Amino acid sequence: MFQHIKVVGRGRVGAAVHGRLLERGLAAQDLFHPPDLHNPPDLVLLCVPDPEIARVASQTSLGPWIAHVSGATPLSALAPHTRRFTIHPLQTFTTRRGPEQLDGAWAAVSAESAQARDRGFWLAETLGLRPFELADESRVLYHAGAAVASNYLVTLHRAAAHLLARAGAPPEALLPLMQRTIDNGFELTGPIARGDWSAVERHVAAIAAGAPELEALYVALARATKP
Repeated sequence: MFQHIKVVGRGRVGAAVHGRLLERGLAAQDLFHPPDLHNPPDLVLLCVPDPEIARVASQTSLGPWIAHVSGATPLSALAPHTRRFTIHPLQTFTTRRGPEQLDGAWAAVSAESAQARDRGFWLAETLGLRPFELADESRVLYHAGAAVASNYLVTLHRAAAHLLARAGAPPEALLPLMQRTIDNGFELTGPIARGDWSAVERHVAAIAAGAPELEALYVALARATKP
């Protein structure tokens, strides 16, 4: 569907996307080399920070399709372009890894026409992603959910590791526990699942004494976890 794709931005997502397009045999133009005048891009894919999307889009020549990979930024940021869509890989990325980070992840596609939707789905599948359609007006709520799943998992690990360290236990011992919880489909176990609120109260008392800065977080999480 697209033959010549220009990837603008070479951060964590942009580097992975560019690498995958090269693997797929597409003529992914490199931002850091002069443009190929004989093969102009038929898609410009913006992988720049969210605050830069509108500025870069406004400076991009009209003609080719244009898309961005932000989770929360609306389609209107791509104005004045009308042949546009968004594709957000629902994945966390690191510069220490390559295009394989895309494999099997889902991708939210927002579009204003069936033609744009089809192109977004095609690009997602080409990148190794599993696309689903997302209404443009729902993007911020969707992105909040993604942030809870990814960013706050980091917060939970930090808090749990801090408690284990205070108790004299090795924080790295948490990793198999956290991984097994994911593997088990997030099945709830432990005192809250058993209804053992006396154990929860003892937790609160111990945290108040040994790590008081985490007491409010634990209480809020316990309340949110209660069936």
